[in-house]
Amino acid sequence: MKETMNTEQILQGLKHYRRIARQDMLRSVETSYPDAFMKHAEARREIYADLSSYAEQHAPADVIEHALELYRDLPFVTGTAAHEHAEVKGRENALENFFLLVGLDPKTRREARSKRPKLGMAEAGEPSAGGQPDQTSD
Repeated sequence: MKETMNTEQILQGLKHYRRIARQDMLRSVETSYPDAFMKHAEARREIYADLSSYAEQHAPADVIEHALELYRDLPFVTGTAAHEHAEVKGRENALENFFLLVGLDPKTRREARSKRPKLGMAEAGEPSAGGQPDQTSD
């Protein structure tokens, strides 16, 4: 990982990402799957807001660890149709954007990704490979 960003830099980056998600929400009606596009953008915005709140009260390294925990809890939906599981895909996209923002080592992200549960396991509320129950909300 590159030199850790300070809290203000993290908050500024998240604010920028929230604005992009807001713009995407506004243009969702212009897409092939407006409901899915809206859910994807809303999920991204929610993650950015959560990380911003967390960053206001925790050290940057703790915010990164929190984001990794959220990422490990997401079920795999790779390979599904673009408009399916839009909320999960939006959360995944937002967390991956955050990892790019903070310069997270790709190996660390891959390790977290490898601990993610399969879609059916997460929906059933079974523990993920990391031993944590799925905490995504509907």
